[in-house]
Amino acid sequence: MSSAAEFATPTLPDAGGHFGPYGGRYVPETLMHPLMQLESEYFRCQQDPAFQQELDYYLREFVGRPTRLYLAERLTRELGGAKIYLKREDLLHTGAHKINNALGQALIAKRMGKTRVIAETGAGQHGVATATVAAMFGLDCVVYMGAVDCERQALNVYRMKMLGAEVVPVHAGQQTLKEAVNEAMRDWVTHIRSTHYILGTAYGAHPYPVMVRNFHRIIGDETRRQILEMEERLPDLLLACVGGGSNAIGLFYAFLNDPSVKMCGVEAGGHGIRPEQHAARFHGGSIGVLQGTRSYILQDPHGQIQLTHSVSAGLDYAAVGPEHAWLHDQARVEYTYATDDEALAAFTRLARLEGIIPALESAHAVAEAIKRAPTLPKDSLVVVSLSGRGDKDVAQVAAKIGLQMPA
Repeated sequence: MSSAAEFATPTLPDAGGHFGPYGGRYVPETLMHPLMQLESEYFRCQQDPAFQQELDYYLREFVGRPTRLYLAERLTRELGGAKIYLKREDLLHTGAHKINNALGQALIAKRMGKTRVIAETGAGQHGVATATVAAMFGLDCVVYMGAVDCERQALNVYRMKMLGAEVVPVHAGQQTLKEAVNEAMRDWVTHIRSTHYILGTAYGAHPYPVMVRNFHRIIGDETRRQILEMEERLPDLLLACVGGGSNAIGLFYAFLNDPSVKMCGVEAGGHGIRPEQHAARFHGGSIGVLQGTRSYILQDPHGQIQLTHSVSAGLDYAAVGPEHAWLHDQARVEYTYATDDEALAAFTRLARLEGIIPALESAHAVAEAIKRAPTLPKDSLVVVSLSGRGDKDVAQVAAKIGLQMPA
């Protein structure tokens, strides 16, 4: 294991899409050619000033970047320790960081001549972001969503339909995010010529992990500039929730070569680290292959994917992005977890102290800040990625904490 002080980011992924032993492209033969086409088009776009100019324009004028780095003064005072800043991705159009990547991939789809986009979604934020960019660019859109998630994230289902997307509930298996990914991949195989799959997290077959990371690295790039302007030094600690890991890698990437900056990804501890009661891949998982990539996966000794649980639909997933797996093994990023109860407590605490209702996913990172801040020196600087807003979760949280909702 390398220490943070020794860490230097090599050029990753390699030509085969690997982050050390993780990543790669484990897909049926029918998907190899479209993935290679996508890789070629993506790297052309990366080098094309016109593409970057168009992307920057929409990120600024439509999406609402840059987002604020906001000092949570009351939370800081109550915890009595470190100064806590919130990176306000919840203020973006559609309400979460997901729009950064959905926009970038939609522009690539246009360049490739695609007329239709598909997506998977868990909490619904990626589905809403995809439906939004599809409406803006005149693309047909289908979003696959586990039937359980459709019920617990009903507001986002209505938002997607309002934007013109077809929302397909998936009733197979656990009826959550993993099954939604499966259905999206089946659709893509069937409609390769007309369709681009806007995968929503830093997971899947190459080039998705690097492409999604690069569309989200603007989170960390902005944070770096903002904290230097505000505090004239780098933060001591970065915190972000980790499902597939897109918001976390977006925040972390700009700081990987700064040994003074510690980083912590917070997984879904669910009801506790017991089989089928959580979605903390680094606290109960093992290395395997799922849905196109090699990473840490919650599976039984025979390689069968285990059931998962989280109060947050966006973290309720059996695998984690391959770059996170590599950073974990290098000991550059620490990975911990917050339970459902801790996330719910953080959700209500941030709302009542700061007037900010976070997404349940983001509340996991807030929960870790609540644990750690009192133990840190008062001159410490902590940045929490507030990856999304919690409108979508209010009814679910109200039911769990016994808050009476209006009839």
